[in-house]
Amino acid sequence: MNSLLSNIEFVNPEAFLLLLLVPALAAWYWLKLRHRQTQLTVSTTAPIAAMSTWRTKLYPYLPILRMLSFIAIVAALARPQLTLKEEEIKAEGIDIVMVMDISSSMLAQDFQPDRLQVSKDVAKQFVDKREYDRIGLVVFAGESFTQCPLTTDHRVVKDFLDGLQCGLLEDGTAIGMGLASAVNRMKESESESKVIILLTDGVNNSGYIKPMTAAEIAQELETKVYTIGVGTRGMALSPVSRRSDGRYIFGMANVEIDEKLLSEIADMTGGKYYRATDEESLEAIYAEIDQLEKTEMEITSFKRYSEEFRRFLIFGLLLLVAEILLRLTLFKTLP
Repeated sequence: MNSLLSNIEFVNPEAFLLLLLVPALAAWYWLKLRHRQTQLTVSTTAPIAAMSTWRTKLYPYLPILRMLSFIAIVAALARPQLTLKEEEIKAEGIDIVMVMDISSSMLAQDFQPDRLQVSKDVAKQFVDKREYDRIGLVVFAGESFTQCPLTTDHRVVKDFLDGLQCGLLEDGTAIGMGLASAVNRMKESESESKVIILLTDGVNNSGYIKPMTAAEIAQELETKVYTIGVGTRGMALSPVSRRSDGRYIFGMANVEIDEKLLSEIADMTGGKYYRATDEESLEAIYAEIDQLEKTEMEITSFKRYSEEFRRFLIFGLLLLVAEILLRLTLFKTLP
């Protein structure tokens, strides 16, 4: 209700000055009513009180309908308009492809509950901030594939992020394959700004495309690559083997991330390398990327108006007609 009232504007607000007549009319009616009353001295008012009905009690309030009718008509004269504001986005946003490692090492528990779940949650928060951007999702382990092409339907992107789990692909860490798949998604992009965010927790050990080869292609396509190494420093409780039923066996293992390679990829493409050792640092990294990759949106705002004076006018006339009919029927008095 408050939002609706805030969207109403009056073209002729000076018409509300007529409402200053309301107190004067009320005073005039009160004086007129007192003038019509006569005084009569009686020994008791009991017989008269017994004759009192709901009509006699309501009759003095009948002019209120006329007052409300007057107020509604004055509001109609002020010409109320309902303002419908709209925004037209003219500039394009940024095309962003998130490349996420889903190898078994992403189940390491140096993040709670594990690296993969935290990476998914923080990525979804990042997606929510990029209102006007097209976002895609590529996943990799020992191989890679596009989970979600570039789209402005961020709900779909987040649904795909929710569904990510280790074991979907052959195990391994094919950084070059993941980056190449993301770069391939940028080939048809017409956006002036193209960004890839590559997140991994390991060393490239799979795939037939070298990471630096994929980085060179990204450079040619003017695509900036931000790289993120996820994992604590030292050792972490990680999957070390797998049972016959598919369940992982955990043990302490060294955290190995090829930071030199990730830095070279980022430097070549104009991006930046980050190391996330816990959830808070990963959130800070995505927040920094969000700030670095801001684009000025050229927004044209315009308004549409809906004339609402007819509602007030009709309401006022209905009140006036009701008052006249009641005065001539239920509340009719003798001259």
